[in-house]
Order: sequence, then C-alpha cells, then structure tokens
Amino acid sequence: MNVFVVNCGSSSIKYQLFDMSNQSVLAKGVMERVGSENASLAHTIDGTKHIRHIKAPNHTEGMAVILKTLVDPEIGVLKSISEIHGVGHRVVHGGEQLTKSSRIDQNLLAIIRQNSQLAPLHNPPNLMGIEAAMTAMPDVPHVAVFDTAFLSTLPPRAFRYAVPEDWYSLQHVRRYGFHGTSHKYVTLKTAEILNKPVDKLNVITAHLGNGCSMTAVQGGRAIDHSMGMTPLEGLVMGTRCGDIDPAVLIYMMKQGASLEEIDNTLNKKSGLLGVSTSSNDMRDLLASADKGDPKAALAVEMFVYRVVKYVGSYFTVLPSVDALVLTGGIGENSLPVRHRICLGLERLGAKIDPARNESLPSGTPGPITTDDSALPVWVVPTNEELMIARDTIAELA
Repeated sequence: MNVFVVNCGSSSIKYQLFDMSNQSVLAKGVMERVGSENASLAHTIDGTKHIRHIKAPNHTEGMAVILKTLVDPEIGVLKSISEIHGVGHRVVHGGEQLTKSSRIDQNLLAIIRQNSQLAPLHNPPNLMGIEAAMTAMPDVPHVAVFDTAFLSTLPPRAFRYAVPEDWYSLQHVRRYGFHGTSHKYVTLKTAEILNKPVDKLNVITAHLGNGCSMTAVQGGRAIDHSMGMTPLEGLVMGTRCGDIDPAVLIYMMKQGASLEEIDNTLNKKSGLLGVSTSSNDMRDLLASADKGDPKAALAVEMFVYRVVKYVGSYFTVLPSVDALVLTGGIGENSLPVRHRICLGLERLGAKIDPARNESLPSGTPGPITTDDSALPVWVVPTNEELMIARDTIAELA
C-alpha cells in the first residue's frame, strides 16, 4: 500500500511517498515559492535530487506538478497516480474536538477551519494542501494527522491555565502543545528499542531543533508538555523566546510597542537569535562561543539550562523515568549540546559516555550515557512523515 504524505506551508509543499509494505521512501521532495512564477521543485529518488523550476501560482497547480512528477517516465516512481492508496496530511491544530488522526470529510474540514483562529499561520496553508490534494485525487481517501493529537491526553491540571474559567470555556485558552507527531514517534520507537510495552513506558522526550518542545510520557501517554496555547511557550528556541513573564508584554506596550511588533519580536527575533544577536543556528553559536563570543556562549548556556530545568520538573510528575530521549536537529546532531545536557543532569543520575556520544552515527538511535547511568539518555532520530503514514494506514484499516 502506497501512502502519500503531504505537509503544506503558506508557500511550500513538502511530500514523501511511502511503500508501506516495508515502510520505505519511494520519493520525497519540496516545492518552494508556491504562488509565484518562479517556483522550484526539488524531487529526490534513490538519493538523487532533481531540481526543476516551474510555475505554481497556487497550491492546486503545485500539487498537480508534484503528482505529474511522481509518474514522470524519467524521474517518477509510479506508473499511475491510482497506485497511491491513501494520503496523509499534517495538520498543526486539531483543537479539543480532533484528538486523533481522522479521515477527512466536509465536517472535518469545517472543524479544521474553525481551529485556524488557534493556529492562523499553520492551519490555513494545511487546508490549502488538503483541498489541492483532494482536487487532484478525489477518489483516494485522505487522512488528517494532527500535531496536537498525541498531547490531547494531558490532564486538566497540566493543560489549564490559572485564568478565569470563561477564558477557557468561551475563548479556548489552554495548553494544547505541538510536535506531537514527533513525540509519539520517538515514544513508540523507544519502547521498541528498550523492548518494553509502550503502556509501561515512562520517558521524557525532547524535540530540540529550531522549534523545541518536551513531553512527559507516562504509560505511553503524554501527561505534560512544554509548549502552550501556541508554540511560543517553553524552551529557548531558535527565534522564539519560550517562557516569559506575560507582564513583559504589557510593559513593552506601555513603552510604545504595538501588538504586531511584540508578536513578531517574540516569535522571530528572540530565542537564540535574540540573546546572541548573531544567529539562531546552534552550530554557528557553538563556533562563536569557542572563539570567545560571550553573547553566543550565553545563548547556548540558556538553551541547555532550560532543557535541564524541564527535565527536573518532569521527574517530579512521573513515577519513574526509563530514559530521556533527545531528537530533532539539535538533539540528533549537536554533540556538544548533548554532552552539556547530560552534565547538567548528573544530580539526577545521568553519566555521559563521551565515546558513545561522539561515535554515534548520525541517523542512528543509541545511548550516550554509560550502562550504569541511573538516568539513561538516548538519541532517537524522529520520523514525523513515517508516523503520519502509519497513522493514515491505521485510520484506513
């Protein structure tokens, strides 16, 4: 069974085509600058990237180009689009109504549209991708896989904010959390690696990239999470501030900053970039810190400190911790950051094994602590696209 996974942004379409008989990737790619006359498509098969410059004035025409590429005699992998048996769509926000992956119909589309007020930058382009794909493949079943779904099991004590009840009941102000598909994938993968039933697994998962989030998982179910009503809360991120006193916003407005300026600053000019004043890329900051840049060094220190602090807090709400799981671009690839996180967790029993940390091949799961470490720390590469494909298969079964 072939599953086509789609992740649409406002001007991009990312995709992967899976053969689910062996969960292999037949083709993948990304179309950028959708909506312009100079869009580009980078299509990859068998490790070879083919780049084409195309016209894609909208997502519907962009999707048509992608599907045509999949059956192209030279760089395609299908004889016919009819060989696609299901389409899985990444949708950022399911709200409180959509708490599991679901087959798409008009009623579901209406709920996703309603939830656009909670994710105005993400749900609308997700919808454009769904509608474009459904137009191109009207006879193929389509499934929505929500970033918020895995985190819908948070109890009220974790997802409610201490604000007036009508803010929650009428305005839906609460913690939703994000990166749920990634946290779900690494939770299931860790259970497999540790040879432990997922309903017996207690882990802390840390998705560390340009966007960062952490989840406390008890018995395979999320019970707490670092992001909030939006992806702005929690850890220090590439350009997002993470945890901040909300009175800071009021103060800055009194100083003359507009709502739009504050929103843009906290989301796009803060985090690692804001502290370092130079970059949101951890690789750049580590290199600059090594050369004596104090602002870069502070940005890295704050990043690690916030991760360690969240691990400590999740230790208090979990009955036990089988492992801390690091994933995402930084978690999977930044050896210095992984080392520093482990050093910060020595009081919780983490014992870094420098040789393991340095020799672990990229893209390979493995421990970076010693065998006698009271807190095992594992690196488990995420695969959100495969998780979406698996959820699509499960929903269509």
